[in-house]
Amino acid sequence: MENQANSKSIIINNGLILGASSVLLSLTMYALGKHLNPHWSLSIVSMLITITLIVLGIKKYRAINNDLITWGQSVKIGVGITVLAALVSVIYNYIFVSFIEPDFMTQMMEVQNQKMLDGGMSEEQIEAANEMSQKLSSPLIGAAMGIIGSAVLGFIISAIAGAIMKKTEENEY
Repeated sequence: MENQANSKSIIINNGLILGASSVLLSLTMYALGKHLNPHWSLSIVSMLITITLIVLGIKKYRAINNDLITWGQSVKIGVGITVLAALVSVIYNYIFVSFIEPDFMTQMMEVQNQKMLDGGMSEEQIEAANEMSQKLSSPLIGAAMGIIGSAVLGFIISAIAGAIMKKTEENEY
């Protein structure tokens, strides 16, 4: 594998597509008024898009690399795609909570409080939960958790896809 293809363009293209699709889904939910309480199917659609773009990226790299790819290369591509998409999402989320819907965090806390009340939690428990969530709701912590979570998800998906699609020169003999 001395003459390997470059994975950078695949990571950038698929990462930007994944990030743009995430932003488009978020904007759609906002336009429909479902941004505070999205339907569970949104998570499934988002996961299917993520899996598809990672697998297509790995397949494309393998195709341009003489039909060879290692597990490590697969993981690099998958994690790269999801981290780039997460960066796009973090930028969008910052713009959303700063300019588009500045009261979003307050509205979200009210929705969560109502869910906790409906679940039978006491006022003291809800207050304790609110204090904890306020400590963890800074934009920097949210961005870091989003990027780390995306990297872990990308690792899991690409590790599985890479194990299935792995093909090295040693396998040829």
